[in-house]
Amino acid sequence: MADEEAEALSQFGISKEETDKLVSEVIRFVLFKSHQNSGCPIKREDLTQLVTKNYRQRNLATYVVNEAKTKLSSVFGYDLKELQRSRTSSNAQTRLPQSQSNADSKSYVLVSQLPIEVFRKHVVEETTSPMTGFTFAVLAVVQLAGGKIPEETLWHHLRRMGLHESDEHNPVFGSNKQALETLVQQRFLHKEKVSGPEGNTLFYDLAERALDAQVAERVKDYISQILKNDVSVVEID
Repeated sequence: MADEEAEALSQFGISKEETDKLVSEVIRFVLFKSHQNSGCPIKREDLTQLVTKNYRQRNLATYVVNEAKTKLSSVFGYDLKELQRSRTSSNAQTRLPQSQSNADSKSYVLVSQLPIEVFRKHVVEETTSPMTGFTFAVLAVVQLAGGKIPEETLWHHLRRMGLHESDEHNPVFGSNKQALETLVQQRFLHKEKVSGPEGNTLFYDLAERALDAQVAERVKDYISQILKNDVSVVEID
């Protein structure tokens, strides 16, 4: 293992101490950004810039990010998971700017490797639990709608849960609309405008993190617990 590491470093012409420093810098950045931005994805470009600002060796940034990923797993128990690109829109759809345009670049999220029961008991803070519940409630509604739902229909079902789009003083979320937008920024949801004969309609559909096998399974479990029914036969009009 040491020989492989030495061989890899020899390609870049820098010392192990320099490489370790770069790896530590990437790890600190990932942990800080994940906490600061409430789990929103971290752009790969931001990680590579930590390396390329002082070093120009080809593939060094990839090596450093991979080493950081290994240490985040072995030391901190986190998987630095790369998000897959969103499904491309049809010709009749217009991709929204800003947070949605970020889907065109590679990015990462931190995912705990702890068993879910242990994570809930020892890691999850009470202040974040309501947002987790909101997330699964929204994903469940979208899932039951077939994975894609018009904005008005989504808010119709959220209103039945006591969540109104006009409420900007929710004691837990503040603005309910912003809470929904956070799910877009965190890449649980994707939103886009669809042009039709009656004008543009805003749709929400499941994004990369919601389509992850583990998350998708938890959403199905959530639906089953709430509805006490077979997920495959439950639909939302």
